[in-house]
Amino acid sequence: MAVLVALGSFVMTLVGGWTAHHVTDRRHLVLGFAGGLMLGVVGFDLLPEALHGAGNEIYGVPAALLLFVAGFLVAHIVERLLAMRQAAHGAQEGEEQVPQVGLGAASAMVGHSVADGVAIGASFQVSSTMGYTVALAVITHDFADGFNTYTITRAYGNARRKALAMVGADALAPVVGAASTLLFTIPAQALACYLGFFGGVLLYIAAAEILPEASHHHPARTTLLCTIVGAALMWLVIGAAGQ
Repeated sequence: MAVLVALGSFVMTLVGGWTAHHVTDRRHLVLGFAGGLMLGVVGFDLLPEALHGAGNEIYGVPAALLLFVAGFLVAHIVERLLAMRQAAHGAQEGEEQVPQVGLGAASAMVGHSVADGVAIGASFQVSSTMGYTVALAVITHDFADGFNTYTITRAYGNARRKALAMVGADALAPVVGAASTLLFTIPAQALACYLGFFGGVLLYIAAAEILPEASHHHPARTTLLCTIVGAALMWLVIGAAGQ
């Protein structure tokens, strides 16, 4: 089931790459909605589940929250080390074209998508409800992954076929990550800790990448409304699943 659901990530990544090549006018609304969905998944599902199963406190702080902060910081550090933000901004401003920078940033996004697939598979080991809600967040933000993978690769002087190849690799990555979890079962406490860590990573992507990108060129009220609707929808979905 995890692999089948991860195929949704495959499709959505390809859709994002196609959109980058053809349509950009309403992208901000999609990204705003995706950011709201991700915020809702973290706040209403991942963190409560991690706090419930992660075990003891460490120096007065729940282990799940420490891992949540660690995930946020690791995502931030990795982004800085790989200069992903600088590459994206450079692509928009056209200040320089270094093909290796575009390929490096796109490769980092492929690695991140493998981790997304692992998150889907690990979540299904907790429960089907957890698996589907995490998968929904991952699938939604994979649109942005596909869009940015194509945009960054092309903007730094790489050929169209290289950009398409990177989008293809990014689309396959979550399927590979989800399939890898079929080979092992994560212990319940370790899985709760992982969900806390992944929640921090997901929040960073939403807060530092998706939402700012959604409002960068279109600081419209409709974008903000889409974000609120996305978070509210996750509240209703997760609440209904828990009944």
